[in-house]
Amino acid sequence: MNVKTKLSDCVRPLLLGALFLGTLAHAEVRPLNRVVAIVDSDVIMQSQLDARMREVQQTIAKRGAALPPEGVLTQQVLERLIVENIQLQIGERSGIRITDEELNQAIGTIAQRNGMSIEQFRAALAQDGLSYVEARDQVRREMIISRVRQRRVAERIQVTDQEVKNFLASDLGKMQLSEEFRLANILIPVQEGASPDAIQTAGRQAQDIYQQLEQGADFAQLAITSSASETALEGGEMGWRKAAQLPPPFDAMISALEVGQVTEPMRTPGGFIMLKLLEKRGGGPQVRDEVNVRHILIKPSEIRSDAETKRLAERLYDRIQAGEDFAELAKSFSEDPGSALNGGTLSWIDPEALVPEFREVMNNTPSGEVSKPFQSPFGWHVLQVMGRRATDSSVQFREQQAMNLLRNRKYDEELQAWLRQIRDEAYVETKI
Repeated sequence: MNVKTKLSDCVRPLLLGALFLGTLAHAEVRPLNRVVAIVDSDVIMQSQLDARMREVQQTIAKRGAALPPEGVLTQQVLERLIVENIQLQIGERSGIRITDEELNQAIGTIAQRNGMSIEQFRAALAQDGLSYVEARDQVRREMIISRVRQRRVAERIQVTDQEVKNFLASDLGKMQLSEEFRLANILIPVQEGASPDAIQTAGRQAQDIYQQLEQGADFAQLAITSSASETALEGGEMGWRKAAQLPPPFDAMISALEVGQVTEPMRTPGGFIMLKLLEKRGGGPQVRDEVNVRHILIKPSEIRSDAETKRLAERLYDRIQAGEDFAELAKSFSEDPGSALNGGTLSWIDPEALVPEFREVMNNTPSGEVSKPFQSPFGWHVLQVMGRRATDSSVQFREQQAMNLLRNRKYDEELQAWLRQIRDEAYVETKI
């Protein structure tokens, strides 16, 4: 099993990779480290670039794809490091911190998903050439970036009830329970406000790549060498998507594709995009697990630090353990306006509708038990699982699923636009 791949898969959907620092052995002489890029108030070192290059080259080799020219790959990897560095600086300025307790919990979850104890996980990392300290640093960075995106992108996305109703009444809405698609993409970017000549140049480049694909060229390798998508270094892999999660016109086109086929280049706000259909699944009856859960949310504020917020959540947990009524404490203390007056109850809910941190703790909490305090992007929680059940695709469930699909679609579009924006606004000076 490739633990590096599993590590990134378990931490979040869109892979971020590691920012590892090289070390100097006392017994040998190596060239001095040097700056390869200045990014706002930080720098990227040659050792970081070299470590990420090795990581990407190993991943490409394990996929069985041919390595692109080193100069092309270096530019792609450096660009990825730059965008990650910008997000980490945003997290630093925003005061986002990952505590050791949160980090230990995340590492434990990753090990559990791989069917290992922590000791076995350490050994597997060492066998794969990755130290435990480096793995913790990787997870911490990915958690920071995930929280930055939650605050800057996900929290400002709104889906109205009317949008949900319109979607369910549409042909796509009626199809949304039928199939899922595993996709890869290639993006040839077009900057906002680009001239007609620049747009035509990008269009010709996209058409040239499409012709190469039609003649049998490897999609993953072309994605690595040519795509500006965030998933370029993974061969363009996007994971599983519903048709409804894709922006027009891809939402209507993808169902007609056969596995292995590629869409023609289509103009989008971000540039010209091609999608490859890697795999299909689904189409049968949908039976999903639902959880009846209630929680108490305590948020940090200008007058209450994160540490004080955590201590308050711990005191509430102790009071519940001592026999006080969960619902009454939720009514008195919870700062979730949607559930506090109902004793903290979220009722029966699809776990996929929840943020990963909340979902993870909920899934690991037995029915009837109360979780220890934990943190999500919204604050500190204590939750209690009241029950679990399997349910069919009821009207309420379809509405919730439609809400999730529309949010995911908007999130994908907003994320790409936001990443371009922060990249354009940052001061970046490359030294290679």
